[in-house]
Amino acid sequence: MKCVFILLLTIVCYTTARGQFSDSIHYYGKFSSTGSINRTQDGRSYLLNNNFKLGVSKKKIALNASGGWVYGEQDSVKTNNDFAASMDFSLFRAVRQIYYWGLANYDKSYSLKINDRFQGGAGIAYNVLDRKSAYLSLSDGILFENSDLFLKDTIRDVYHTFRNSFRLSYKFVIRDIIVIDGIHFLQNSLQHSSDFNIRSTSNLSILLRKWLSITATMTYNKLNRTARENLLFNYGLTVEKYF
Repeated sequence: MKCVFILLLTIVCYTTARGQFSDSIHYYGKFSSTGSINRTQDGRSYLLNNNFKLGVSKKKIALNASGGWVYGEQDSVKTNNDFAASMDFSLFRAVRQIYYWGLANYDKSYSLKINDRFQGGAGIAYNVLDRKSAYLSLSDGILFENSDLFLKDTIRDVYHTFRNSFRLSYKFVIRDIIVIDGIHFLQNSLQHSSDFNIRSTSNLSILLRKWLSITATMTYNKLNRTARENLLFNYGLTVEKYF
């Protein structure tokens, strides 16, 4: 697993270094940090949610790295300590309606009872819409997953499986001010029909500047194997920059 991440990181660094000598390379950075604190005579709770995304792209290939960490407590009892990091690439996305993608993802989640999980795979995607103000893409592929889970809090479940990964991705820009975007996954195990994952993220942003926006985000995760799910709704400021 570590070798995969090292290899992908090397590719990103190599491509970034070449970008200093090519005007056709574009870079992208995004960071958001939100949180909430609630304290009353009956109890207290707080939640912290940090996310980032970095990207580098040329005409025929794009590479992205992203990560996030969510931590929360309710009356001094931990509810969230969830970490995720991923790297992905797309090939021919900007020049063809049908393009290819690859993904490597690692996550740990207290709320979903994931001790360790790695996913890696590739597939094919189709651009239904690809304009400056409207983007819609469907994709499908095969992922290999190696997981270390907790079932019913005490039973350790270490296993691996192959999954079909279906993705819906979209972005719509209204009057260059309002941005609606999202990415949604359905991942079914090819060996067990009752084993599936759902990951869904939806964003609504109002641009204050080209690089700054007020953003509301709803994230939903469901892991059917552990019978766990979480739903997060956050709002705050997002810093986003193309260069």
